[in-house]
Amino acid sequence: MTKAAELAKMGEVLTNSQLGGRRNIIINGAMQISQRYGTSVYTQVNDGLSLDRFKGNTYDGGIATGKYTVQQSSTAPDDFSHSLLVTSLAATADNANNIFDIEQRIEGYNTAHLNYGSSSAKTITLSFYVRSSLTGTFGGALKNNDRNRAYPFSYTINSADTFERKEITITGDTSGTWIGSTNGMGLWVSFGLGVGSSRSGTAGAWGGGDMFSSTGATSVIGTSGATWYITGVQLEVGEQATPFEHRSFGEELALCQRYYAVVAHGASSQDGTSHPVSMGAMYNSSTLYSNLELPCDMRTTPTLEIVSATGYYTFYRNGGSDVVDDFALTKWGTRVLEFYNNSDISGTAGHAGFIRTSNSAAKFAVTAEL
Repeated sequence: MTKAAELAKMGEVLTNSQLGGRRNIIINGAMQISQRYGTSVYTQVNDGLSLDRFKGNTYDGGIATGKYTVQQSSTAPDDFSHSLLVTSLAATADNANNIFDIEQRIEGYNTAHLNYGSSSAKTITLSFYVRSSLTGTFGGALKNNDRNRAYPFSYTINSADTFERKEITITGDTSGTWIGSTNGMGLWVSFGLGVGSSRSGTAGAWGGGDMFSSTGATSVIGTSGATWYITGVQLEVGEQATPFEHRSFGEELALCQRYYAVVAHGASSQDGTSHPVSMGAMYNSSTLYSNLELPCDMRTTPTLEIVSATGYYTFYRNGGSDVVDDFALTKWGTRVLEFYNNSDISGTAGHAGFIRTSNSAAKFAVTAEL
């Protein structure tokens, strides 16, 4: 073998035979993007998103509230600037039905190449940096869209309040039903924070059931004030973990915006309370229509999330302005939305103008999350 061939072979080993393209299937694994809350503390609600692409469940037989908070933290290991921080708010008792976790649901377009559910299923490796005020064995799980195939895994935190890197190799699942190249959920990755016996399974093998963690895992939410940090989350094809694939902030933000994008804030660097939203025109004397171009093609037709209240928006037009409280969608697609207001407008049909936020709390966002 020539020297060049030897170097090429070494490169394949170091990158799990992926010499081109992206290795990391996880989006925002370095926890850089936090469009919804910035660095503010978010009290986790069931099925709610915190940092971009990361969601949490809070279920104890019913919808539970006030059990833990999530925050983008600047406490991070070397080579990273941010982590996701969970803080337990109270000592939550063990319950067979408990489901408390942090998870990412990965789109089928990004997992189809794993060939799960077939004899060609690929081995993958999950790696991450984790830190906790607790020590012991912790757990998580991977599963399919139907939530009837799961691979529970476990990892050990040896030293309190110290980042440790964990690597978990997972054989490909040759059984079950897995979605292919579609915009549905291709793979679910869960990190347990307190999961009951009915939703935990034996670590290290694929099996039936809707599992969120491994049997006997330490419960973070079982100790009031306990902390748990994670960053550098990477999921890649191959039998070994490679160094974390750092993408630029702009690339990571663009990947996140397929699922959630803030189009207009209530504050700008120029005047503190006004931010442009879009251009608009009077359809008639009492109705304003406007189009909103999105930053990228969304995963599916998005819904509009507007933070609104009295006087949050203003339509500036020829001859005056109108204070607008809210807007509603009338037409929508994955790249452009059309919205209107017919309750706060009074003007001349055909007059055009522009819409701005007029309160620091106002916000236009679109969501197409899994």
